[in-house]
Amino acid sequence: ARKVPQAHGTMVAGKWDRKQFQGVELSGKTLGVLGMGRIGTEVAKRAIAFGMRVVGYDPFLTEARARALGIELATELDMVYREANFITVHMPVTEQTKGMLNTSAFAKMKPGVRIVNCARGEIIVENDLIAALDSGKVAAAGLDVFIVEPLAADHPFRKHPGIILTPHLGASTEEAQEKCGIEVAEVITGYLLTGEVRNAVNMPYLDAETYEQVKPYLLLGEKLGKLLAQLAPAQVDRLHVTYGGKAQELPNIDPVTRAVVQGFLSRASVKDLNNINVRSIASTLGLTVEEKRSSEPVTFNEWLHVQAFNGNEKVISAGGTFFGSPNNPRIVRLYSMPVEIPISGVMLLLSNKDRPGIVGYLGTLLAKHNVNIASMSLSRDTAGGDAFTVLNLDSEPPAAVIAELEKDDCIRNVKVVKL
Repeated sequence: ARKVPQAHGTMVAGKWDRKQFQGVELSGKTLGVLGMGRIGTEVAKRAIAFGMRVVGYDPFLTEARARALGIELATELDMVYREANFITVHMPVTEQTKGMLNTSAFAKMKPGVRIVNCARGEIIVENDLIAALDSGKVAAAGLDVFIVEPLAADHPFRKHPGIILTPHLGASTEEAQEKCGIEVAEVITGYLLTGEVRNAVNMPYLDAETYEQVKPYLLLGEKLGKLLAQLAPAQVDRLHVTYGGKAQELPNIDPVTRAVVQGFLSRASVKDLNNINVRSIASTLGLTVEEKRSSEPVTFNEWLHVQAFNGNEKVISAGGTFFGSPNNPRIVRLYSMPVEIPISGVMLLLSNKDRPGIVGYLGTLLAKHNVNIASMSLSRDTAGGDAFTVLNLDSEPPAAVIAELEKDDCIRNVKVVKL
């Protein structure tokens, strides 16, 4: 904003040129924060103190949490692109975020936007950023991370006047290093004096017998969470996990609930998400987690049921069990419809009218694009009414298949899910 590094460079060179380095103020400007985890939240607080309007984007940030932080919730990236004068990135590299700041994204941004990336270099397409800077679309960029580190001596970034570079300094401060040492000492002292274990790098302690009972549910729970994460709308502020049948008798359900939440948040902009920190991260994002042992009669011997809510409205639910043995988990209920779905691979889900020829049409269309069907699950509410179809595929269907299905009047809500 104030071009301090560039101005310093000219002063060292013996010059005095104030006009060349006229900057802009932060007060009254809009900051777009991509990724509202711990770091993104702290950045937002500081921006508000500077008098900035903050628009935050995070697929798992709830409206209530956004209000509590004093920011506006962007339900889509394009809202941030349209409105932000400054954009700062605080997201991990995932399939969804890799290369997300590219020519297409820059084209949607305000002229003169300023970009800061202290997260991961792979999030920005470097050549596209240079082109956006050269065109004036992006006024300036501050970069602490790069696709290849150390940054090559002849990298174009080093010569561009609109880019401020730092060598991945991150938390390289004297205070941060001191706090790290103090925290280690406090954790060890706590364990030696009281037996308390904090910040463990593995799962919470379970004896061998308990772990063997819980182990099958860990995978099933994580997959249920991943499934709901890909099907639920953006606004989910509560997860409810129910343990029925023999599952209610598990000696410790906490690791399973953690697995469900970890699966649900796996697509969120959270760095280093794991079974240990998942509950605190959920709390940070405004996601309430509930669990219940239920003695009510259920159809299956083992029953794990996950419901996602927005306020008091249930937006989606899914349930799973085991067929024959704990090594054969299945998803058996989705959208309140009975299904039978393996918990791995690529799935094509669609709602359709219960009409003759739908199954044949799907098989022909997929075969045309060389996509093989591994298994199929069909269910309906009434004959001739609404039906729900799930296809397990050997490969991801191309965009042309999805486009063709969405044009069919008998088919709606086409989704591709990867487990």
